[in-house]
This record gives sequence, structure tokens and C-alpha cells, in this order.
Amino acid sequence: MLELKIHTDIGAIGPDTWNRLCGIDYPFLRYEFLAALEDSHSVSPQTGWQSLHIAVEQDGDTIAVMPLYLKTHSYGEYVFDWAWADAYQRHGLDYYPKLVTAIPFTPAAGPRIGSSQPTATLMPALLDAIRQLAERFGASSWHGLFVEPGLRQSMEASNLTLRLGTQYHWLNEGFRNFDHFLEKFASRKRKNIRRERQKVLDQQISLRRIQGTELSPELLDIFYAFYQNTYLKRGRTGYLTPEFFQLLHRTMPEQLLLVIAEKGGQPVAGALSLKSSSTLYGRYWGCRDDYDSLHFETCYYQGIEYCIEQGLTRFDPGAQGEHKIQRGFQPIETWSGHWIRHPGFADAINKAMSTERDAMRAQIEELTTWLPFRKD
Repeated sequence: MLELKIHTDIGAIGPDTWNRLCGIDYPFLRYEFLAALEDSHSVSPQTGWQSLHIAVEQDGDTIAVMPLYLKTHSYGEYVFDWAWADAYQRHGLDYYPKLVTAIPFTPAAGPRIGSSQPTATLMPALLDAIRQLAERFGASSWHGLFVEPGLRQSMEASNLTLRLGTQYHWLNEGFRNFDHFLEKFASRKRKNIRRERQKVLDQQISLRRIQGTELSPELLDIFYAFYQNTYLKRGRTGYLTPEFFQLLHRTMPEQLLLVIAEKGGQPVAGALSLKSSSTLYGRYWGCRDDYDSLHFETCYYQGIEYCIEQGLTRFDPGAQGEHKIQRGFQPIETWSGHWIRHPGFADAINKAMSTERDAMRAQIEELTTWLPFRKD
């Protein structure tokens, strides 16, 4: 018989159990990443992310875990449901709190459940627990964001509402080097990329790629100042605290990569990525001053070069940004699943998402025609 337990602190489950079930290759579901979010207070009830992680036990053994958060807003999710919240408000209903299974502040598709059993066999028990938690906390809904194909199929079989989105990923087709990659481009598009890279050199800016195991805490602090500066320019502050980055550096440095840009021997910008055995995930960027084309070089071209050198098959540079298409990043599908507690809104949202999926598929097909590659 299955027993489900709720934990308001991932530490109550512990790294051995969590990583035994989730593995450590996909960096965002491993214990160290999620614990760093909690221990640094980047994720907390005060920031609108109350941890309610689910552990599934059978005969005294934990056989599955799933990150879960009770949320009082929709920030840091990248699957935008503000219109749903507005509709609830117009009808005199509360959309918040809601339940979310996601990696906070991380729009990177991947596993969302760690289990020693097939996900499909656990879905009925997990959904039952979610319904009970929604009743207990007055939550309007549950949302599983940026899910992998297996969980998406289980969600569909459970009659959840599916939502289709898109991102832009670079795919390694066995390129020998960056110039070999550019051979895939039409001539004019290839010249545009080379022109952008040359602009960075003309500004006397050099770049270094630093593995997390070789990264100093002092340089990481400099990067954090860049990260915050990017938000401050928009009148905001970054979601993540400096302690979060230092905890990542201490607990999982082998999965970090920092690209640092320097001018006159001084750092002026940086991009911090995480990586698995197959994929580079571009996550955080910041700069001291604005330089022509430096964002493209630091966040995109350096990552592509690294993937080619290391034999990684995919580069996920983060959410949104149709400008990535002209730089060789291809439109791909992303999926989320949604359970809506209110029957009337569940029906309305399901119908709206059916229409939206058709429109999104058409958009992805159109965006694919924008790719800069040769037609021959």
C-alpha cells in the first residue's frame, strides 16, 4: 500500500534518498540545486514559494519524490497564466494560492518526478494527494511545468489539460567546430554571425570559459553583481540571492560553467550555465555596461563552441527570444499539464488550450521557416 508524506523542507527527505530516485545528471532536479534554493531563502513562504514536497513510501521505503510548491503568485514560472488569474478575479474567485510542480525560476524541460517505478503507476496516488492538498490549502489548481515526454503522457492519460509552448534550442549535428556549424547557414546569415563576433573583438573584449571546479568564490561574487545589475536596469531585483550561487559552487561545481568577458583585464559581463552529460543549460546573465553584441557572444556563441568541444548534443539557452532563431537555435515544443479544481473553469481552460495548441503548432511551423540555414 502506498503512503504519501508531505515535507515543507527538502532536508527532511535528505540527499541520499532524493538523489537515489532523481539521479544527479539533470542538474535542476538533484537535491543540491533544490536545497540551495531553500537554504539561500530564494525559495520560501516569504518569496511566495512554500515547499510541500511529496514523498511516496511503500513498505517503509521511499519509492518516489516530487517537488511541489504552494504559490501566492505566478512569478518565476515562465508558463504564463496571468490571464487565468484575471478571469478568476473577474468572477469573484481566488486563483491564489495554487500548487506548482516545477523547478523555481528555471524554464528547463526535464524530469519532475524521481521514482523507482513507472510514473504512470504513481499518477493516481499523486493526483489524489494533490486534490487533498488543494482542499486543505484552498488552492485553485495544480500545474506541472516543462515536463518530459513520459510525464506528459501520464498527464494526458489522467485527463489533465495540456499546454503547448515553444523554446529555441541548438542541436549538435556532429559539428567539428564553430566554422563547420556556420557552413550550414545561408551566406548572408553566416556573415551576420561573423560580424557580431568581430564586433566583440573590435571592442577589445576577450572571453574565458571557466569550469565550476576552477571557479573562485570571488569571481562568482563579481558575476552576481552583474546578474543583479541586469535586473536593476529594469527597476527590479533578481530572484536569487548570492548565497544560492555560492551553495551551487560548493555542492555541485562539476555542473557549472561560467563564461566571463573581460576588457582591459577586468570582468565586464558573465553568463553562468549548468550542464548534464548531454545538454548545456544557459541560465543566468549579467553585465556591468552595455557592449555591442556582447550578449550574443557570451550567452550563445560561447555556449555553442563549448557544446561542440565537449560533444554535448543540445544547448538550451533559456526561455523566449525569437532572435535566437537567426543564430541557429531551432523552435522546439515544451509542455505543461494543469489540473483545475473549479469544474466550470476547468472546462473553459481546457477548450482554450485546445485552440491555443493548434495555434502554437502553426506558429512553430512558421518559425521553423525563419531558420538561417541553406535550403540545398
